[in-house]
Amino acid sequence: MAYYLNLLGSHSSELSTASVATRIIISLIISAIIGYERSSKRHSAGLRTFIVVSLASTTAAIIEDYLLRAGYISGWIIPAVIISVAIISCPSIFFSSKGQLRGLTTSASLWACCILGIAVGMGLYILALLSFIALLCTLTLFATLESYMRNKSNHFEVHLELRSKNDLESFSTTIRRLGMRIDDIELNPAYLNSGMSVYTVAFTISSEELRKYKKHSEIIEALSSLDYISFIEEIG
Repeated sequence: MAYYLNLLGSHSSELSTASVATRIIISLIISAIIGYERSSKRHSAGLRTFIVVSLASTTAAIIEDYLLRAGYISGWIIPAVIISVAIISCPSIFFSSKGQLRGLTTSASLWACCILGIAVGMGLYILALLSFIALLCTLTLFATLESYMRNKSNHFEVHLELRSKNDLESFSTTIRRLGMRIDDIELNPAYLNSGMSVYTVAFTISSEELRKYKKHSEIIEALSSLDYISFIEEIG
């Protein structure tokens, strides 16, 4: 550990003006990268939010570090920051009009960025670096893997807009003929009194042939060609 700290300079393990500046700069850089990744995908918490949370967490950790070095009994500052960030990140989680749970990953990322800021503020540079790399890989590389696994699953949900509520029976018949089963169907309350027939539908692919050769996107594309369906897309 000492070797890696020396790469940043001998001041990195001390609590001086230089070490504080180093910690603040590192905190700013890693939070900016994570914030950019989230904002580039149009998530609710963007670049500035991640930077502010990380810098606040780093500052709190530096204060905690100072108190410990000065011999004061502390231990409440960092837990308070973590709880506070968990609370302020909750509003980024919401249900869209299509019944989709949105913002959960961004909320968790904001909380994780807070922890990274604390690690940097306490001078745990290697821990912060490794955690940062793991978090960034999770948000970027694993997104493709998650999409692939979801597309290969036998279960999926769709947001369905029918031209008329009388077309629901025809839709159910078509689904059975395709080799699928409707597990659940709910009228979307966001569209009540709008004159639209909008549903959230959960499917299970029961046909072996359909499981082997069809992706969810292909099934949805085929369904979208039906005259009585005005719009359909997968939820998730």
